[in-house]
Amino acid sequence: MAEIQEKASSGKGGKKRAKKHSTKIDMTPMVDLAALLITFFMLTTTFSKPQTMEINMPVKDDKPENQIPVKASNAMTIILGEDDKVFYYFGLGAPEENPEVIETDYSAAGIRKALVSPRVKSNPKMTVMIKPLETSRYKNMVDILDELRITDTKKFALVDITDTDKQLVKTKLGQ
Repeated sequence: MAEIQEKASSGKGGKKRAKKHSTKIDMTPMVDLAALLITFFMLTTTFSKPQTMEINMPVKDDKPENQIPVKASNAMTIILGEDDKVFYYFGLGAPEENPEVIETDYSAAGIRKALVSPRVKSNPKMTVMIKPLETSRYKNMVDILDELRITDTKKFALVDITDTDKQLVKTKLGQ
């Protein structure tokens, strides 16, 4: 691996000189070791896996006696609008209720604040209904599902939007 080369004395005169030693280190084993270590770490490393949210979709039940109706006092409706707008109100959105529609955004001070409000968190039967408009983006659906997970909201449903909800949004935008 390593060898020492000695130089002979010059032979001039009768002086004795100290022998000069030159060292030479063979680096081949070091290169082999580095290659082995790189291979080992590449094979034993786990790569980051994409995070997914598991959603269990219920089986469609056509029997009305098996479906449990939601009370208006236990419902929060979130409407996903275009241009990253979010509207929400408490209740089912029946015309006789005349709900107060509130416009917000996806920030921590927006929809998250509404989801962690005492009105939602203190009611264990609260169901959040998500109703996307046809003009909303897929990103909006992912954002609202993220917010539901962050706020630890257990009961939510993806629901088709009704004409009443569309009219409530138009009325809110018209103001």
